[in-house]
Amino acid sequence: MKDEGLAEDGFRKIEWAEKRMPVLMEIRKRFKESRCLEGLTIGACLHVTKETAVLVKTLKAGGAEVWLCGSNPLSTQDEVAAALAKEGIHVFAWRGETTDEYYWCINKVLDAKPTITLDDGADLISTIHAKRRELAGGIVGGCEETTTGVLRLRALAREGKLLYPIIAVNEARTKWDFDNVYGTGQSTIDGILRATNVLLAGKKFVVAGYGHCGRGIAMRARGMGAHVIVTEVDPVKALRALMDGFEVMPMSEAAKVGDIFVTATGNKDVIRKEHMEVMKDGAILANAGHFNVEISLPDLESISVSKRKIRENVEEYTLKDGRKLYLLAEGRLVNLVAAEGHPSEVMDMSFSNQALSVKYLKEKGKELPPDVYPVPDEVDYEVARLKLKTLNVRIDELTPEQKKYLESWEVGT
Repeated sequence: MKDEGLAEDGFRKIEWAEKRMPVLMEIRKRFKESRCLEGLTIGACLHVTKETAVLVKTLKAGGAEVWLCGSNPLSTQDEVAAALAKEGIHVFAWRGETTDEYYWCINKVLDAKPTITLDDGADLISTIHAKRRELAGGIVGGCEETTTGVLRLRALAREGKLLYPIIAVNEARTKWDFDNVYGTGQSTIDGILRATNVLLAGKKFVVAGYGHCGRGIAMRARGMGAHVIVTEVDPVKALRALMDGFEVMPMSEAAKVGDIFVTATGNKDVIRKEHMEVMKDGAILANAGHFNVEISLPDLESISVSKRKIRENVEEYTLKDGRKLYLLAEGRLVNLVAAEGHPSEVMDMSFSNQALSVKYLKEKGKELPPDVYPVPDEVDYEVARLKLKTLNVRIDELTPEQKKYLESWEVGT
């Protein structure tokens, strides 16, 4: 890690997150009492933030030994890493890792021979499959936190190459519909504003991709007064964006009019040379997808004559004709590099799904053939029920007659 002396600041930030993550704290209490994770060695490749700290401390409270590395070279909060090390977590992460250092950290976690893996982007499991296959026999299962990682793992499963079962935590309803929409929406806008301090009202704000994350970003940008344009390749998602009140057009057209561009697709080369060549002088480029491939950095470099760091997390690229484009956070996750990631309140549900899925894998993982599985319904509903309880919200219950009606086919008009 960067500096053990940062630990006290890390403890304060973790405490702040714990106060805002009551569901996960309730699960921690249960885990501590039951020691239900005793005997597990968990290898985790996650963004090392204060919210992640609440998760790994919960897993440790359940009896697991936890080895943690960062899932992005720029997202680690160094003070949190220092605090976790003092809590007995094996941490290999610091902000500003090189690519070689990043994979060194991953391999240090894998050296612990984990029995369960946790991923955010699937770099840990892809390293196992590419270079550390001997470890797979000792792994009962894993969890994947984000859309990009689930896509990669489903590709492995389709090819028949997946070596152990994975739970797609990303697709739990209490994750996908809240973390991806409200968390990504708010934290992406937060990252853009911290990096630039620009006024969003009146700006033409282009969102590439209208999945859960893109929808959240578009909603929040509109809430700040921006004129939002959506680009899509999926006709159903494009139609949804249109019906939600956004303008929809191809990137080739949006590139000519946009002031701020945010990619959130999980794909590569979403903004390319031909788009950059027609952008306005002063256009701002940001990425909210997991990897730094959505904005083509080689293309941006190839059409530029110079670049300089003009603000923290802002690089100014001067093009051959004198226009300037501004890249935020080196094209990496703007919400984690330029801000603090998702608010603790929404990560409460996501990481509660992670914790309960780990418990499920310990109990059932050996019975599951290698494949990508949904979060069990009982886990999803338990997380939602606990979240409502902590918010002091009560809901209705079905009467016996209503349950019978829903389960019957006889009753008609």
